[in-house]
Amino acid sequence: MAGLAGNTDGSEWPGGISDESFADALRRWNGDIFWEPASQSTDSVTRFGDEARAVFGPIPEADCGSPDARIFPLEVDGNIVDLVPNPDKRGRVLEFQHRDVSGNVVKWTTSIPKCDKPSLAGTVAYCGLNSRLHRVVRGNVEWLFFCRKSNSSQEVASDPFWQSSDPRFALLGTIGFNKNSGEIVFFDGRKDRAGFDWSKPFVPPGGHSYTDATGRAAAAALYDPTFQIRCHSCHDNKSPYVIDPHVGQSRVGYFLGGSDARAVAFSLGDYLPERSRLEGAPFRIVGSGYTSKYGGDIAGARTVRDPTGNCTNCHTLTTQLTGRRLAADAVGRQPFIANPGWGQTLVLQDEKKTLQRIDRHRTDWARRRGDGKIHPWMVPGDGNILSNTAPEIDGSDWKTLSTCLWGAGGAECGYRPLYTPCPPPETDGARVIDAGIEVLPAPIGEINANRALRVSWKYVNDYGGVPERDDVRFNVAMGRQAITASAGAPGAGYPTMEDARGAGYTPVRQGISVSPKARLIQNISYAGHARWTEPAPSRSPRLFELYLPAVCGQRYLVRVLPKRFCFDQSNIVYGSIDHLLYADVPCG
Repeated sequence: MAGLAGNTDGSEWPGGISDESFADALRRWNGDIFWEPASQSTDSVTRFGDEARAVFGPIPEADCGSPDARIFPLEVDGNIVDLVPNPDKRGRVLEFQHRDVSGNVVKWTTSIPKCDKPSLAGTVAYCGLNSRLHRVVRGNVEWLFFCRKSNSSQEVASDPFWQSSDPRFALLGTIGFNKNSGEIVFFDGRKDRAGFDWSKPFVPPGGHSYTDATGRAAAAALYDPTFQIRCHSCHDNKSPYVIDPHVGQSRVGYFLGGSDARAVAFSLGDYLPERSRLEGAPFRIVGSGYTSKYGGDIAGARTVRDPTGNCTNCHTLTTQLTGRRLAADAVGRQPFIANPGWGQTLVLQDEKKTLQRIDRHRTDWARRRGDGKIHPWMVPGDGNILSNTAPEIDGSDWKTLSTCLWGAGGAECGYRPLYTPCPPPETDGARVIDAGIEVLPAPIGEINANRALRVSWKYVNDYGGVPERDDVRFNVAMGRQAITASAGAPGAGYPTMEDARGAGYTPVRQGISVSPKARLIQNISYAGHARWTEPAPSRSPRLFELYLPAVCGQRYLVRVLPKRFCFDQSNIVYGSIDHLLYADVPCG
């Protein structure tokens, strides 16, 4: 750090070691283990990737060309549709082939103005086809890579772009999710490029490691540094999936569910497993750049309890789009707010127009009664079992629920914050163990210290069950006093929690600060984990150790404090359990 500050002549630590000499000894004796995770780069994409890797572990490449990827099918009038050359037309022109569940060609068309299950996104092609999804699961963490074919008109045409064999696509999206901790992260491809190509995998944000210079540069040019897409608005149901008919096609419209031959032939099957997470489940967005941009939205988002008892016993609905759009479309009702204000009226009108555009792209077949009925696609009590006798939601009940979903209700809505706070260390089951301090000889040739103190402890950062997790560091605050003849175990004099958090200090070196009361060493990583290196996977407690210079005739009082880097608006949260150690250095 440029310049030196604080006491450098040892006058505030009588007979002691100057702050400069203390800091230099720490570096020599301990190596480069004092560093904040994910702080190597100021580039928004690179830092975002480093933050995600510190929470979720290694990020796989986005590979929509993988054999494990799945194609999003398109249904029209109960048949599967694809864009292929028509063998009966001169020149084998591209047309839309409609096939039934047995593979028989039903008809050919030159356009697809409507489909059975249009996308509810509202900003992409309503009846797009041949987009791809790649899902990678590593322990508790799963990654979803979505390569979406779309265009500015939001309509499908008989253009080679829409063929399954054409690797071009318009929108690249990535979601990482930890099913245990509820942590979620969103990446999007840049919006200022013409498109993407899944012929080759895409490097993850931040590359594969701190040392992957080539991958980090490529990723910085690939991903959106401005976070234009409000991914959290749709992916807000405490799950990485937005399961609607467009995505979960086998779950809607077939009385036999997944065993129906059409569901098997025309859907993603169980590629996306059912994952119901209710309102009390932990849920937190990771990524400081993203969360700072949408901090207001995130802080204001709420889960909703349906006052009428129809819809939230099985599903998490929120005051964001799962409430406003998916719920309205699911029950086939118009969004409604009781006594809306002027601003609410305008937003409500815009949402109604979006739902109307979506509905204009829905086939009449999807609305029919009986087998094959898809819309509305949720009914009270029976969920997506859409029999002839299944009751639809009552108009009065819907108005009550919709008012809640638009954040305009009262206590009857049971509002709770959607996003849960970052957990401090030692509130998630992990504990600091085996903490101790011992007095050792100073290294040979050391002229500024009579002795060395070895402070050590163990800690396993297993929140979310990620063995490569790297978002916890430690602060150590050290005070001292003269040894007295009657000295027993100290009852007071330890640095306080505030001291260990860094209040009132002057920096001497990066990670090393001083105050009139104590010296503070910050951001200590585990033994051997040098700056800008990836953590070795471990499910066992890691050893942390710190060697401190000491002088004779002094008692040293130490507080060890863990802290979690949250990579969101809360920034850092500290532990609240006392870890106090002391050692006397009498020197004979």
